[in-house]
Amino acid sequence: MSVESNPKYQPRIAIVGGGPAGLVVLLTLTKRGIPATLYERELDSNSRAHLGGMLDLEWDSGQRALRENGMEDLFRKHSRRDAEEGRIGGKDGIPLLRRNENVEESPDGDLRHARPEIDRRVLREILLDAVPKDTIKWGHALVSIRPIEEGRHELTFANGVVTVADFVVGADGANSRVRPLVSPAVPVYHGVNGAELSLPPAIVSLPENHEISAGVGKGSCYLAQDQKNLAFQRNGDGRIRAYLWHRNTLDWALPRDPKEAKRVLLEIYSGWAPWILRFIEQADEDAIYQRPLFHLPVGHRWEHKPGVTVIGDAAHLMSPFAGAGANLAMQDGVELGLILADAVEKALGQEEREATVAAWEDEMFARGEKFAALTLRNLELIFGPGAPQSVVQAFQEAIVQT
Repeated sequence: MSVESNPKYQPRIAIVGGGPAGLVVLLTLTKRGIPATLYERELDSNSRAHLGGMLDLEWDSGQRALRENGMEDLFRKHSRRDAEEGRIGGKDGIPLLRRNENVEESPDGDLRHARPEIDRRVLREILLDAVPKDTIKWGHALVSIRPIEEGRHELTFANGVVTVADFVVGADGANSRVRPLVSPAVPVYHGVNGAELSLPPAIVSLPENHEISAGVGKGSCYLAQDQKNLAFQRNGDGRIRAYLWHRNTLDWALPRDPKEAKRVLLEIYSGWAPWILRFIEQADEDAIYQRPLFHLPVGHRWEHKPGVTVIGDAAHLMSPFAGAGANLAMQDGVELGLILADAVEKALGQEEREATVAAWEDEMFARGEKFAALTLRNLELIFGPGAPQSVVQAFQEAIVQT
């Protein structure tokens, strides 16, 4: 009897990358009693925990990933309906469009047509708390992976650890080391560069910064004009985070000195509303990061390879201008996790398991292509000559269509 036909056979499943996609795969498997190991390059759970804005999770994707794993109540507890409020405007900082300003906070409210916001940091924490601690191997940066016999792969990490897996899930982001096994595609530069800035809660709450707080609102504020964009988000702890993007070359570099970096950004956004410039002036000097934008080609797909797949940004990297990245990543994670768990529970042979994964990949490709095309269209509108009016019009048309 082969190991694949043995009902007690448990394939060795390796997940590379501890972002939302990888954590949801791990969660979905372990909740169903299926062993798996996640390898994360960061040294511990506190690494980079301060990074990341808000994520608006949809019912059929991000919320589903939590709901399928018995975490709907946790999501309700930690997400924010009031943060669904959004504003769109131009460089004067005055909203041309407001949405969801009077969303009611209700612990039992129907979320089917809602997109409650949750801080990326908080989502990460509840996912980490929900999986067995020994299933995550911190400080494991993948340096190479190679196919061996019968669809298995050998993974080598920078710390010297070498392991073999029967199935590998590459959830290791834009610069995935697993993706080359299935596709030659590499991220393409959008022609948009910029920075991430933020104001700590204590600075936000100062009376003299009332205009900043009033300008951003309770949730998100998107301002676009002159081939430039500012996206503000209010985190649950009161921190206001902003992403400042503009058309520029990939070799454009934000100065390392924070005061000089601010000077450069103030020059780029010269003529924008005073409260916007004040935000830049007061930004946390220990939290200034350059943020160039990349994407994988619209319609990225591959012929299935035995024993391996990639999900999330590794499969369909796109800009943030459709609010789809985290939702797609989590949907990838829960669906793939359910498929792999079902294959183990039914003791499917390798060929059956691979055929099921291949069929699911086709669904992922179609879904990713749809949103990749949408986010590319939105990017062109945001950085096009018609902004902000063209952005407002596109958003209003999207509301009508839904």
